[in-house]
Amino acid sequence: MRTVGILGGMGPEATVLLMQKIIAAVPARDDGDHVPLIVDQNPQVPSRIARLIEGTGADPAPVLVAMAKRLEGAGAMALAMPCNTAHHYADEIRAAVSVPFLDMVAASARAALAVAGLGGKVGLLASPAVAKVGLFDRALGALGLEVIHPDDGAAMLAAIRSIKAEGPNDAARGALLAASGALLAKGAEVQLIACTEFSLIPEAVAPGVQAIDTLDVLVGEIVGFARASA
Repeated sequence: MRTVGILGGMGPEATVLLMQKIIAAVPARDDGDHVPLIVDQNPQVPSRIARLIEGTGADPAPVLVAMAKRLEGAGAMALAMPCNTAHHYADEIRAAVSVPFLDMVAASARAALAVAGLGGKVGLLASPAVAKVGLFDRALGALGLEVIHPDDGAAMLAAIRSIKAEGPNDAARGALLAASGALLAKGAEVQLIACTEFSLIPEAVAPGVQAIDTLDVLVGEIVGFARASA
């Protein structure tokens, strides 16, 4: 079993959820059957929202790079990061270490293609920062998929902030339901839950949507890597 390092804390509940999902994904009969993880639960990573949307605040990249190096030094054989927006800094992380980076965005784009098919529409339930930097637009567009973003980015951001502050709540669920329904009305039956705060309320997508949670995709990548032969 190979050890995976987790760049966590963005947000803390999402990192804990990732760990719970990894445990649930392994058919274990004893402790030793589970995936070994080294987790850097660092909620002090500079705000991606402040940096990418508001244009203020410190650059998260140096902190993420330092985390990656620490995890590699501690024995991680691959790295994973349960934060979609922070994948904007994936190239800097890759350049700083010699172990693989399990890319949640790229893997989720492949998962969306498998469901939507070539030329399909994919709705994106994510932070407006993701839309601003074109993170999923590049990954999905390269596979021949059409990306549809929510019209009300402010509502999505407010929902994310409320989950960070209060945990899962009805107001956030309502905002996610409204956004998901609007995307469905535009023909996006396949939708990516592409913010790990929204991974805490996946039940809030609109009825009839084929939802793919990027956190679940990352769990599959981590378990697959850990259990594969070196």
